[in-house]
Amino acid sequence: MPTPPENRELSPYTGWTRAHWETTADRLLLAVRPYASPRGGLIDLPGPRPSWSGVRSDGLEGYARTFLLAAFRVAGARGGDPHGHLARYAEGLAAGTEAADTGRSGPEAVDGPDAWPLTTDVRQAIVESASVALGLRLTRPWLWDTLDDRTRQRTVDWLLPALEPSPVDNNWWLFGLTVAGFLQDAGIETERAAATIERSLARIDRWYLGQGWYSDGDNRAFDHYNAWALHFYPVLHAHLSGDRDLLDRYGPRLRAQLDDYVHLFDANGAPLPHGRSLTYRFAAAAAPWLGALTSHTPLRPGATRRLASGTLRYFLDRGATDDNGLLTLGWHGPHPPIVQDYSGPGSPYWASKGFLGLLLPAGHPAWTDPEEPLPAERTDTVRAVAPAGLLIQSTATDGLVRLHNHGSNHVSGDAAGTDDAGYARSAYSTRTGPTAAPAPADNHFGLVVEGRLTPRGPAAPRGTGPGWAASLHTPLPGVRIVSATLAHGRAEVRAHLVLGAPEDTPVRQTGWATPPGGPTAQLHPVHGYPPAAVPTALDGGATLQGPVSGTEALHGTTRGTETLFVALASLTAEAAPAPVSTLATVRVTGRTVHVTWQNGTTARLSLDPEDP
Repeated sequence: MPTPPENRELSPYTGWTRAHWETTADRLLLAVRPYASPRGGLIDLPGPRPSWSGVRSDGLEGYARTFLLAAFRVAGARGGDPHGHLARYAEGLAAGTEAADTGRSGPEAVDGPDAWPLTTDVRQAIVESASVALGLRLTRPWLWDTLDDRTRQRTVDWLLPALEPSPVDNNWWLFGLTVAGFLQDAGIETERAAATIERSLARIDRWYLGQGWYSDGDNRAFDHYNAWALHFYPVLHAHLSGDRDLLDRYGPRLRAQLDDYVHLFDANGAPLPHGRSLTYRFAAAAAPWLGALTSHTPLRPGATRRLASGTLRYFLDRGATDDNGLLTLGWHGPHPPIVQDYSGPGSPYWASKGFLGLLLPAGHPAWTDPEEPLPAERTDTVRAVAPAGLLIQSTATDGLVRLHNHGSNHVSGDAAGTDDAGYARSAYSTRTGPTAAPAPADNHFGLVVEGRLTPRGPAAPRGTGPGWAASLHTPLPGVRIVSATLAHGRAEVRAHLVLGAPEDTPVRQTGWATPPGGPTAQLHPVHGYPPAAVPTALDGGATLQGPVSGTEALHGTTRGTETLFVALASLTAEAAPAPVSTLATVRVTGRTVHVTWQNGTTARLSLDPEDP
C-alpha cells in the first residue's frame, strides 16, 4: 500500500494529511489479518508472553481493539470500506459470541477456536466489551443493522453483564457506560442502560478535582488515563447520544484538560511518558481530536492536527511496528520494563483511540486548516497544574518538555518497597525515560539506609504556584521529606528538607538519565551537599528511550534534626549548553530558598512541612 505524498504546504510541521491517517489505519488492520482465528472471532497476535488474563482473553483483546480502529475508519468514511474490514469483524462477532448462546459459564463456556470468554468469567472481557460496543455503535448502519436476530441476541447476552457495577474502582466504571450507550441507541434494556450510565458518571465525578483533572480512582493517579479514558468515554457518549445537557456538563472539563494537556507534547511529537499503559502510544491523540469533534477545545484546528499527526509520526518513525506491521509492547520498539502484567500482545491496539479524528468530516477545519505550532515550539513555559500537584516546563529552543511530579502516585510500590517508576519519579521528560530496575532510579532523592536507597512512596502535594510545586513524603517511620521544584527556562532548582532523620544519614539526589545522542543533563550542588561535591556517574541501565549513557548523582549527609539540600539541574537539547550554575543564583536562609534567575527575575519559597 503506497504512502501518500507529504503536503508541506498544508502540514508544514508533519507533512501528513487525512490520507496518511486512512492509509495507516488500513495498514494496521491488514497486518493483523493473518493472526485471526478461523472465523475471525479472536486475533491471536504474537508476543513475548500472554497477559495475566490468559491467551483466550488476549485473542479477544486483539479482536476488540482492532475492531475499534476499523469502526473509526469505516464510520469516518461514511460506510466506505474498500478493504472489507467490517465484513470480517461481523463474522468474528458471530463466531465469538457463540459461547453466550449456550448459557454456560466457567471454562466450559469457551468452546471452539473463535469463542470469546464471558464477561462474567474473565474481568478483562469487561474492558474489551467497551471497544466492541463502541465499534458497534459507530458502525450500526453498516454492521449491527445487517446482522441476523440470533447473532444480535447472542451479542446482547454477552454485553449485558458489563452493565453491573465495575469490579475495579477506577476508569473501569466507564466501560459499562460505553456498553450502555450502545444498548440505549439500539433500544435494548434502555432503563437498565440509563441506570448504568447514571451510576458510572456519579462514580467518576467523585474523582474530579477541577481544572479538567480526574484522579484515576482514590489513589491520586494522574496520567494519560485522564485523556484516553476519563474524558474520552463520557464526552464521546454525550456527543454520540446527542445529549446536550451531558455534553454541557463534561465538555468544559475536556476543554480545561486540553488547556494543560497540549503543553505535554514535545516539538518532535512525543507525548510525555508518565504513568502506566504507555504501550498505548498514540492513544494520546484521542482527547485533542475529541475536543475538535465536540467543539470543546482551546486548540485551533491546525494545532489539533499538528499535535495528533506529530504524535502518530513520532511512534511510526521510531519503530513502533515490527517487520510484520504489528504494534509491539513498548514505546519506540519493544521495551518490557514498561509493560504491565495485565498487558498482552493485543494491548497496544488501544492506540486505535488515536484515530478518533477520522470521525471528523474530510472538510472539517481540523483536516483542512494549515498546521500550527505547539506551545513547546512557541515560547518557554512553566505551568503549574494545581489539582494534580504537577509542574510542566518546556523550552522553545529545543521543544523539550519536562514534568515535575509533586502529587501523582497511583500506587506506593511493590511488597519489596520498590517505587512504581511510572509514577514515583520526581521528574519526567519527553526525551528521557524512567530507568528500569535494577539500574539506579533517575530523578530521585532518598536516604541511603543499610546500603539501599529509600523509595519515595506516595507524595502528598503541598501546593503549587507560579513556577513551583511542592510535596511531602515519608520514606521511613518518623522521617519526613519536604520537596520542591522551582523552574525557569531550562533551569530547575531541586530542594529537599529532611526532617527527623538520624544524624549523618547519607542522602542521594540523582539527575536525568539520558540516552546516547540524547539531550544534555546537568546537576550542580548548591546547599547542604559538601562544598566541593562533584556529581558522580552511576551505572547505566535501560529506559524506554534507549540505553542510559549516563546518570549523575549528588551525595550528602544529614546534620541535626533537619537538613536542607538544594541542587540546580538542567535537561536540554541545546548545542554546547552553558553550565547550569550560570542560570541562577541561589541563596538559602533557614528553610527558605531565594532564587535569582539569569534574566534577573526572582523567586522565593519556604519549605514548611505544613504550608510551603
